[in-house]
Amino acid sequence: MDLRLLKTFQTIVRRRSFQKAAEELQYVQSTVTMQIKKLESDLGVQLLERSKKVRLTEAGRLFYEQAELLLKNYEYLQNLMKEWEQGEAGMIRLGAMEPAASWRLPALLASFRERHPNVQLRMQIANTYVLHRMLEDDIIDLAICTTPDSGEGMLFEPLFTEKLGLLVPAGSELSAKPEIVLQDLENQPLLLTTTACPFRRELERLLAEKGVTPKWGPEVGTLSALPFYVKQGFGGAFVPCITVAPPPEGTVLKPIADWNVGLVTGLLRKSGNTTLGLAGDRLLAALRESLTNSALGSASIQKN
Repeated sequence: MDLRLLKTFQTIVRRRSFQKAAEELQYVQSTVTMQIKKLESDLGVQLLERSKKVRLTEAGRLFYEQAELLLKNYEYLQNLMKEWEQGEAGMIRLGAMEPAASWRLPALLASFRERHPNVQLRMQIANTYVLHRMLEDDIIDLAICTTPDSGEGMLFEPLFTEKLGLLVPAGSELSAKPEIVLQDLENQPLLLTTTACPFRRELERLLAEKGVTPKWGPEVGTLSALPFYVKQGFGGAFVPCITVAPPPEGTVLKPIADWNVGLVTGLLRKSGNTTLGLAGDRLLAALRESLTNSALGSASIQKN
């Protein structure tokens, strides 16, 4: 249905005159008459009684009420599209892995929301494999994660390296060493992260190459829980340094001298001409700047 016909109909009813409606809409009267005839023909009902004063039929009254709602919704949509074009409306579906989701993004997203209050944000927290699948299935628009195993159809932009350290119980044999190398982990109790953890496989490979066999302890599924198990003496655990800055009471964070590794973390999104709109581009810029700077800041803290 042509929305111009609805607007003409509303104007006639409000002004109670074809002539006055034509003057307001800057049409000739014959155009107004033709539009109403077409509208009534399309609907198959008579909307107006033609007399000295224009009056609504019963069908016309019902149609007038609903047409007003339709036009208001259309105006709302027009304004919404203008706001989207200006980067002040819309929805961005963001995925993130830990520790970025809990330790790096909240302050960044709060600042972004303060500047763009009408832009909705949806957050999904998962590992890199799941986030990759979410991007493929169009569940999220972009992800903060480590380098995916398969990059087909995707663009990965590295932003920073999440530094890792070995968290050990205070008073343990490892806590007393001024420097730790991988060989020191022989027969030492060590907690496992899940198989989805991006650095677990690399750690197991390196230990196997060096012939080092720790005493593997329980598998703990979340980063936030690991320090509690370390504190209770279950063993050491490799953790992102940002999650234990400062280390919890009863634990000590140690670097590994011969395993200077970290989680290369960045932006993952679909390749091609997929656009996130102006608001999405602004969020991408904020993520690039803030995540890079925050990682540099945390790295300098570790050195002090």
